[in-house]
Amino acid sequence: MPAPSSAPSRLLFVLTALVLLAMLGWYWRESRPVELPSSPLADPRMQCVSYAPYYRDGYTPFKEDLRLTREEIATDLRALAAVTRCVRTYSVDQGLDQVPEVARELGLTVLLGAWIGRDDEKNRRELERALDVANANTDVVTMLIVGNEVLLRREQSPEAMGRWLEEAHARSRVPVTYADVWEFWLRHRAALEPHVDRATIHILPYWEDRPQPIEAAIDHLVRIRMLARTLLTKPVVIGETGWPSAGRQREGAIPSRVNQARYVREFLALAERRGWQYNFIEAVDQPWKRWLEGTVGGHWGMLDTSLAPKFPLTGPIAERESFWPVLAWAGMGAALLLLLAAPRAVSGREHAWHALAGAVLGLIAMWQWEHALLAYRDAVEWAVLGVIGIASILVAARLAVAPSLPTRPEAAKSVALALRLVLFGAAVASVWLVVDGRYRDFPTALYLPLALFAWRRAWPVSAEERLWAWILFAFGLYRWLEEPGNGQALLWGLTAMTFARAIHAAHRTTAAARPIAPR
Repeated sequence: MPAPSSAPSRLLFVLTALVLLAMLGWYWRESRPVELPSSPLADPRMQCVSYAPYYRDGYTPFKEDLRLTREEIATDLRALAAVTRCVRTYSVDQGLDQVPEVARELGLTVLLGAWIGRDDEKNRRELERALDVANANTDVVTMLIVGNEVLLRREQSPEAMGRWLEEAHARSRVPVTYADVWEFWLRHRAALEPHVDRATIHILPYWEDRPQPIEAAIDHLVRIRMLARTLLTKPVVIGETGWPSAGRQREGAIPSRVNQARYVREFLALAERRGWQYNFIEAVDQPWKRWLEGTVGGHWGMLDTSLAPKFPLTGPIAERESFWPVLAWAGMGAALLLLLAAPRAVSGREHAWHALAGAVLGLIAMWQWEHALLAYRDAVEWAVLGVIGIASILVAARLAVAPSLPTRPEAAKSVALALRLVLFGAAVASVWLVVDGRYRDFPTALYLPLALFAWRRAWPVSAEERLWAWILFAFGLYRWLEEPGNGQALLWGLTAMTFARAIHAAHRTTAAARPIAPR
């Protein structure tokens, strides 16, 4: 079979050009400032934010030998004092019992948390220490929060939780409350409410069973708080609310820096007008939460991990600071592919195609890199997903330049193996998104290069590849149909089905081109 020309079909050329224009348009839109309502606060500081010191490398609440120094807490609270008048803690373990003393020096108040879990022995030690700290710092600690989402995690029964609260209420010199997702508070109010001074509910529109888009998020919160105020007799405190700045879209709920700023500003205007007591989750991004909740779990902070504010409370906000890096990545991709293809290109059309394909691959490489910085959690993920991403781009670049396998056996084997690796990874990712997709990102950036360029493949397809392609097609379609209004799910579904379809098309093409054996 003669080697195919390096020039693509007219249709593929046009579709790739449209992809490039769409990507450039998207990034340009992200670079444009968005006008948002400004915060109405006379004092630019929020009422309260959740404080956890685990943004540092290697710090997690599960590290039993971790003990924070007073200096570390002071560094954190000095940064937070610029954005809030109060901090909420979740435990007095690991050195967090020092927070009230440091907060006093900085003019902050504290919602002091006592962590309640499955282990009653640990619960006993935690409660005793929390009561000691709260009672010794009544000028700073304004409320003792005994337990956080314990019923949601099913680590105590409502009756058992009521007994912990009853004891705390009898011994505390500050008001006592319990914090949980609003559904659980309302469902178990009979067991909880007699033992608290206030009801602390969490309202997180992004995490609802029916996720709320940013346009409806504040209205949803208002409805829930009104319902709670109707059903509960004790004063209602919003113990957690907020919006993530990055991560997986859930139906119409899109994490982004602009959406986070919009939610915070709109909520502040409403809360100040109505005189609500509230607490934002959370003060600083928590990378360790990515192990529990995926990328989105690590990006709820008002501050990033360098303790810099993610957004101001006044003025327009853009998702990305500049459009120039986008053009730089596209330009570098185009230049590199033109250089790679220089010995093969013989016409202006081929040069144009290589520049176009290179620009697309450059933008996808930027996308992969930015997502890796947000999402990858350890060296294993950097290694495995990094290899898949690089292999996807390199094989796509090779297909853009020359659809046939290299003539040297070693090179041919490497290209074919790399493509099979990417296809297998895509099939596995597609299955995981269906069986355990709540906290998983859509890995579109890793597999989009081959979805776009696998159509040019001109060598035989193995039976294993056909099987993986069918899996990719079926599970990618199913994932999209589960969330038809989710733009990320749609893009993943199109990527998965396009990649799979290209594999099957290559199979039919190469099979048809095989010579018929004589009888």
